[in-house]
Amino acid sequence: MAENGAKQPMLAVDTANNARQKKPSTGRVWRFRRCRTAPSSDSAQESLPWSRDTRHQGASAATSLPVAPWELFRGARPRFWLVGVLLLAYLLSGTTAFYLAMDHMSGDRSASRALDALYFCVVTMTTVGYGDLVPSSDAAKLLACAFAFAGVALVGAFLSKAADYIVEKQEALVFHVIHPHHTGDQKALRDMEANKVRYKLYTSAALLAAVLASGMAFLVKVEGMRPIDAFYCACATVTTLGYGDRSFATAGGRAFAAPWITVSTGVVALFFLYAAELGAEQRQKALARWVLTRRTTSGDLEAADLDGDRRVSAAEFALYKLKELGKISHEEITEFLEEFDELDADLSGTLSAHDLAVAQPG
Repeated sequence: MAENGAKQPMLAVDTANNARQKKPSTGRVWRFRRCRTAPSSDSAQESLPWSRDTRHQGASAATSLPVAPWELFRGARPRFWLVGVLLLAYLLSGTTAFYLAMDHMSGDRSASRALDALYFCVVTMTTVGYGDLVPSSDAAKLLACAFAFAGVALVGAFLSKAADYIVEKQEALVFHVIHPHHTGDQKALRDMEANKVRYKLYTSAALLAAVLASGMAFLVKVEGMRPIDAFYCACATVTTLGYGDRSFATAGGRAFAAPWITVSTGVVALFFLYAAELGAEQRQKALARWVLTRRTTSGDLEAADLDGDRRVSAAEFALYKLKELGKISHEEITEFLEEFDELDADLSGTLSAHDLAVAQPG
């Protein structure tokens, strides 16, 4: 509706006229009915990526287009200096601790004590847990427990944000590949905005295929596994199953495994996250199409009549449709109207600079 510039002034005028005709009185009671079709507003807003971008930007922002495709994906970015510091601190402390405790570890060791310590630290942090290296003493077991909790609680969340940022940086490239001749077209940019969750899923799927292929190639060439065993080991690793019957045994393999496991487990998590988000978005779009195309009944008019005057203004009708879409709740509308009543000092049903000066002195 915001894109239809011809209808916006009518809504504003109609709202103003209705406000003049309906002079509120002190202690006015607003009636609300929860729409039968409305889902939870919190879940609906979380599933709609554009609701976070244009929520407070006004009607003009809804029709504006970004200058470049990558601008569409700018959002809350992780602080990479903090990510780097936490990850580096965890790996340094974990590698040092497990290096000193390596005599209390049992299992298959490589020729490098330091690589084994780093490898066990990463396997613990990502919850892969192959079982090829395990603590054997009570002190080593307690140390492993401490780093397991610290890795999951502190590092895992930041790694997923870092992987999410990597995916967002590649989305413009995916868009250029899919639309090679329309990268500057406004229609193509609108399509990118409307389907950016789908592009995120495509990008994470491509990254997942790349990490699986690289892991398989390394396991076949360096660890000497059969292709089937290499694929089995790679899948068990990226999904953090870590059965333990196949793992990285050589020093070179464990040097490769430390960064590869860290990246691949984050990419897998993002792939399933975006797949779930895309499903939720498709359901929300189907609901929006149904709400916008179904016949309006007298029951709808009664439910949309907020002030009980048996007449529905354009603003009331728009609020009712937003409630049906789950984009706003009746509790939020109540709070907005209560704030309006507090600011409406002269009880005229409209707000002016004089009202603000009286209601908010000083």
